This record gives sequence, structure tokens and C-alpha cells, in this order.
Amino acid sequence: MARLHFVVLFAACIAVMDAVASEPLRFNRDIRSILADKCFACHGPDAKTVEGDLRLDLRENAIESAAIVPGNPDESKLVQRVFSTDADELMPPTKAHKPLTDRERQRLREWIDEGAEYEAHWAYTPVLGNETNDPTKSTAIDRFISRRLVAAGVEPTPPADKVTLIRRLCLDLTGLTPTLAEVDAFVNDNSADSYEKLVDRLLDSSRYGERMAIYWLDLVRYADTVGYHGDQNVSQSPFRDYVIDAFNSNMPYDRFVREQLAGDLLPDATLMQRVASGYNRLNQTTEEGGSQAKEYLAIYFADRVRNVSQVFMGATLGCAQCHDHKYDPYTTRDFYSLGAFFADLEELGVYSGRNREPMIRVPSEQQQLQLDAAEQSHAELNCKYLSLREKLLAAQAGWEAAMIARMAEVRETESEWVDDVGLAEGSEVNGMALTQFGGLAYWDKADWTTSEIQQEVADALLIDPAQRNETQSEAVQDYFLANAVALEELKQQLADSDLERKRIEESAPLTVVSKSVPPREIRVLPRGDWMNDSGEIVGPAIPAFLGKLETEGRRPTRLDLANWLCTPDNPLTSRTLVNRLWSLLFGRGICSSVDDLGGQGSFPSYPDLLDWLAADFVESGWDIKHMLRTIVNSDAYKRSSKPTPTLRSNDPYNDLFARQGRFRIDAEMVRDAALLVSGLLAEKVGGPSVHPYQPVDYYAQLNFPKRTYVADTGFNQYRRGVYTHWQRTFLHPMLKAFDAPSREECTASRSRSNTPLQALALLNDPTFVEAARVFAARIMTEGGSGTQQRIEWAYRSVVSRNPEAAIAGELEQLFNQHRAHYREHVQESQKLIREGTAPVNESLDAAELAAWTSVARVILNLHESIMRY
Repeated sequence: MARLHFVVLFAACIAVMDAVASEPLRFNRDIRSILADKCFACHGPDAKTVEGDLRLDLRENAIESAAIVPGNPDESKLVQRVFSTDADELMPPTKAHKPLTDRERQRLREWIDEGAEYEAHWAYTPVLGNETNDPTKSTAIDRFISRRLVAAGVEPTPPADKVTLIRRLCLDLTGLTPTLAEVDAFVNDNSADSYEKLVDRLLDSSRYGERMAIYWLDLVRYADTVGYHGDQNVSQSPFRDYVIDAFNSNMPYDRFVREQLAGDLLPDATLMQRVASGYNRLNQTTEEGGSQAKEYLAIYFADRVRNVSQVFMGATLGCAQCHDHKYDPYTTRDFYSLGAFFADLEELGVYSGRNREPMIRVPSEQQQLQLDAAEQSHAELNCKYLSLREKLLAAQAGWEAAMIARMAEVRETESEWVDDVGLAEGSEVNGMALTQFGGLAYWDKADWTTSEIQQEVADALLIDPAQRNETQSEAVQDYFLANAVALEELKQQLADSDLERKRIEESAPLTVVSKSVPPREIRVLPRGDWMNDSGEIVGPAIPAFLGKLETEGRRPTRLDLANWLCTPDNPLTSRTLVNRLWSLLFGRGICSSVDDLGGQGSFPSYPDLLDWLAADFVESGWDIKHMLRTIVNSDAYKRSSKPTPTLRSNDPYNDLFARQGRFRIDAEMVRDAALLVSGLLAEKVGGPSVHPYQPVDYYAQLNFPKRTYVADTGFNQYRRGVYTHWQRTFLHPMLKAFDAPSREECTASRSRSNTPLQALALLNDPTFVEAARVFAARIMTEGGSGTQQRIEWAYRSVVSRNPEAAIAGELEQLFNQHRAHYREHVQESQKLIREGTAPVNESLDAAELAAWTSVARVILNLHESIMRY
């Protein structure tokens, strides 16, 4: 049987190779990568470093120099040199340390023999949508893939079971594993649309935005610190929350791009659009004493060009900082022209303290409600104050006019009346105080005319004081005295209201934003030298080979750049994004180099499918949820990830997508899954970054200033990993162990490793020990009565399926051994079950709880627990 199996496998391999070999060679698929990797450094687009005047990126030049003689490989100098046995003639030269393989040499020969046809690089050509007759978009995906699989004679894997599907979907779309109840409900739902309903529910979950934000924050190098040697804190969490909300609300991608690049330039920009513009300020900055501001402005400039080109264009334009790109048609002028779009940003080269102006306050939903209430209260108080003041002023004006008339009458008829020259202010005559008004003197009680008295006056107020009876005089005095107090109280309440508004505003987090100022001069820096000002002055412009912006003579802005990126005919933006979405759902992109669609990137395994998806993305209104729904509803997505021997041998990297991908989940998800199954996970969307447990003195080397890490307690300790404080130079150890990036640069694809350090983190990190302990309490209270029943419940809770008999037996043996140990070592059991700050269920037997904690630690450490399959 073994021999027969080998013969069948060998025959299958030959069939696949024959199918591929029968296809004509394509320059983009088969040849460009060879030339780019082995030849373009000396014979490529960088005209300044071309050796021997030979450019192999230009067909005319290659033919003119006889390096290529189409149809005649033996006469082609290229073939002669690459097959030469003379070390002095051999190309690439030995000193380049990039030898061609026998297969690569043969491909070059065959290509020239077939006519040496060139193609424009696939990523820079227009996106070509494909008309299909398929009833659904998802069926169209399968049509593209099936056609190639049939041509290659490859049999795809069968559909995955329902348990695998719900676990895969939950991880891909929400970043969290499903609960037992969710798994059972899906498995037992036999309705025709059960799968589609699950997809819709997950996409509508607020968890979706948190999962997608993890990836986007990698791209835009979001962090909570500024990087470099001081790596001081900087408040930027509102930007992270904007990203989460944008995904959850299914903001169209073109709007998402515009708001990040130019939110501050949009007409009547909203608060959150200004927050989005903080993207331009997510780069590393320095506070180092003695730093040269001009040097760091050049560093920030280069960083932005690298990030913008990689994030939105899948391009490595940063390679053109010092010289023309060696593998793509980007020039040094293109590099500085693209960076000139951002010359209007207000920023410093060297910062001081926590000030990263321009910054704005961004209140949370609760803070905004408090602010709204405070504003309403202040407005009501102010309205009362103004109303009272206006009435009093009107009444007092009328009373004072009456007094003036009365005084004039008294002057003429009563000789004992004195003028204001004869007596000093406040003089007492006949028990009345002398008060001045309008150059005249009259008798009145001082309390009646103080400027604070503002109240509606009684009819008696208009009666001359000398003619008032006792009741009228008391009434007037009472009005004035009582309302003087009321007015003062209103003033104090208004002052208190202002203080409360200020307190709430200042409690809201700050975030850096973009602010446009007159643009600074941008010059091409020869060889990237920031001290060399001899280069030509350039203005904002897109890469020349991709066209030209029409702005009717005005200087192009960041908004113009964003609009160009999101034009339907831009060949890069839609391809870049859909390729990355596919990568999130399969573990690799249709073009495997998700960070580089250029000359050194890989050729798409399904270029027509990639273009079809890109065209559909634009036609959908740049709808990201639509694209994800389309892909996950395809048969290709639903396939088993377990490869057949043939697929493992002939398609080890899953180029053909004849199976699903199997890969470790991201660092944040590893922790989130443990917290979720334990019951500790604290779910709340948004808010300031939080501080999980971390080793003592991990920050010992951090200076300027020295810092001591203080872990959060309570709710914040158990929040999702997307909210973890991101210290660029001292990334949280657990995140680092599971390959999370420092976010000093754009990361389009995280590394995936499998190291002993990861196992040690799962066993010993306080978060995982605490999660295991709390999960153990759940096992004892919710998992049933017997040991075997509890083991099955615990295993299913973590990996979504029943354990095999051998695994269950090992876990039972582990439990029995540890229970016996902890019964004899009470102090050890107490130490274990009190790990972390979550309260201990004192009603449970300590030794048994410790033993179940050991079982939980093992289950959380399983390969399946941290894998998506």
C-alpha cells in the first residue's frame, strides 16, 4: 500500500508540473521577479547606476544591446553570460552573492526563445473588472479558482465542518473564539441560511471593529509613545477609537482614506475628522537634547512618504529617498514631491515635554453627555441672570429718571436742598445718605442704589422716597436686599458652572491632530543628505509615471492626494486593500507580498481574481464589509485547512488556495481568548490605553524621564489587547513574544514564529495564570460533577471540540497528580489560586481549585488554543 501511495502521489506531482509547464511563460509571472531580484540592481530603473549602459527593464534597450535576441537565445548575450562557466563572464557576478538557479537560467532561455515579450508591471496597469454570469459574488471567486485548479489537475480539500467554520469566522471577523453556546447553536441550526446569518451577526458586532483595528494600527504605526531613545508617552488613543468606530460603522474606505490624510482640510471638519487627521502625526518624534531640528524634520518627512506609499499604495517609494528606485519607476523627485503634500503640517523637529501641539481634547461619550448637561445648565443660569439684569436695569433707569425730575423740582421750590458741591458723598442729613447721580444730589438710602441691586421693582419704587409710607419703604428695601442676594447667587452659580465645564473638558483625553499652515520649502536632498540644500525645489505631486493632478494652477493639497488615491481608475489603492483583506482571511494574500505590489513583490497567483475583487470593491462604494462578506461566503474560504499529501508537496505555500490557511492567531487575540474563556474579559469599546500585568523593572532602562510601570486594577486589567499601552521601545513582553510589531514602521504582515518563549509565556505570564485560575473555578461550578465531564467541558470551552480519548486521559492523570500534590502542600495551592487581582471563590476547595488551574494552564497552552484553522 505504501508503494502504491507513492506511485499515485508521484503521478499527481507530474500531472501538476506538466499542466504548469504547458502554459506559455509570462513576463510578469515568470521573468520579472528573476530580473528584479538578480539583475535590476545594476541593470534596472535607476539610470544613475546602470552598468554597461544596459537596462533590462526596457525591452528596446535590451534588444539594441543584443542582450536579448528575441527567438534566438543562443545569440542573446544575456543567455551567454548567465550560462557562462568563466567566473569573469558569469552574470550575476560572484561578488553580488545572488546566483541564478538552474531553473531560473532555463526560464530566461525559454522566455527569449518564445519571443521575449515584456509586460507593463501588473500593479500599474488599469484594474480590469470581469463580467460574470454568476448569481452571487462569492460564486465568482470560486469560478476563478476552480478554473485554475481544474487546469492543473488539483483536487481541493473538502469543506470544513461546522465547528471549524464558526471558530474560523469568529477569529477572522471578531478576533475572539466562540463560546460553547454559540458553537452548539450554530451546529444545531440546520436552516439553509445559518452560515450567512452567522456572518452577518459577526460583522454587526462591535468586536469586529476592534479586530480590524489591530491590523490597521499596525499599518499606520500607531503607538502610545513617541519612540527613539526617550520613548515618552503621547496621548493618541482617540485616533485608535476613531479607527474602531470607522470599521464598526462600515465607513466607506475612500472616506476613511480622506479623513486620515486630510480630515482637517475637509469643509466644516467635524471633531472626529480632525481626530482622523492625527494619522499624519503618528510618526516617531524626539525630545533628545542636542538634536538638530532640521535633521529630524527630514526624518519625519521620509517616514511619512514610506508610510503613505506602503499603507495606501502597497508601494516601496521610500527606496527612492537617496536614488531612483532600482526596481520600480519611482524617482527621487517622486519621493520628495509626494512628501511635499505634507509640508503644510504644523510640527517641530524637536519637542519638549508632553506638548505635541497641535492637540485637541476629545471627550468620550459619557464625558460629552456631561459636557452637554453642563452647557445646558450654564445656558439656563445665564438666561436667568441676563433676564434679571435687564429687568433691573430697566426698572432702575426709570426710577433714576424720576429721581432726577424730582430733584430738579426740589431745587426750585425748597431752599434747604443742597447741591453735590456743598456736601461730601455719604454725608448724613436728616437721617438720609447723600448719593450722587448725573451731577445732581439726592437723598436716598445707600442700599437702594448699589450697582449689584438688580431686581424687578414694585410700583412703590417709582414713588419719591420722601412721599413713601412706611410699608412702601420697607417693600422697596426688601426688594433690593433680597434680589441683590439672588443676583450674587446667580453669579456664583455661573462661576461654578464654568469651573465644572473646564474640569470635564480637561478630563477628556488629548490627541495629536493635523493643522495646516503655510507650507515650508521642500528640496530634493542629494543622496538624502539633510544638510545639503543644493537640490531643486519641488512642489506636491504624485509619481510622474502614474499621471498628474489637475488643480487649475493652485498648489495641490493633502486632500487632492487623498482624492487621487480614491479615484476609481487608480490602479493601486483598491488592489492593495482587497489583497490585504484576502490575506486576513487566508493567511496570505493573492499577491503574497502584501507590503509590496512593486517589482520586488510577488506575482499574484490569481491576477484576474485580484482585479475582479478590486473592481467590485470600487463598484460597491468602497464597502469593506461587503468585500469580507463576499470572500467568507465563497467555497474557497469554507474549505478544510488540512492539506492532502499532494497539496503539501506541490503547493506548500497555498498559492492555489485549494485549501484554507492554518496559522497562529495574533498576539492580542491569544490573550483575549484566555480572558474570554475565563470570564474575565472586560468589554467596552474605546477609551484610554490600559496596562496589563508586566514584569517588575521591565522599564528599568527607560530614561528621560525614568518610569515605573503600574499595572491597572479592576476593569481595565481585563480589557482587550487592542487597548494595551503600546510602548515602542519596550513593547509588552507577552505581545513581543507572539510577534506583535513595535510599530516604529508600517507593518503589513506580522511575522509568525513558534518558540519555547511563547509556551513559557502561556504558562507563567500572570495574565494567563490568573485566567487559568478563574477558568478553573468555572470548570468546577459549570463543568459538571465528574472529572471526565469537567475535562470535556473545559476542553470544548477552549478549542470548541471534544478531546480525543488519549488527551482526556492525560488531562485526568494531570489533575489527579496535582490534586494530591496540593493537598499535601497547602501553601503552594494558596499561592497559585491567589495569582492576580480577581477575587477568589472561597467556597471552593483550594487544592482542587489549584489542580484544575493546572489543567486549565495546559489547555490554554495547546497548539489548537492559539491556532486558527
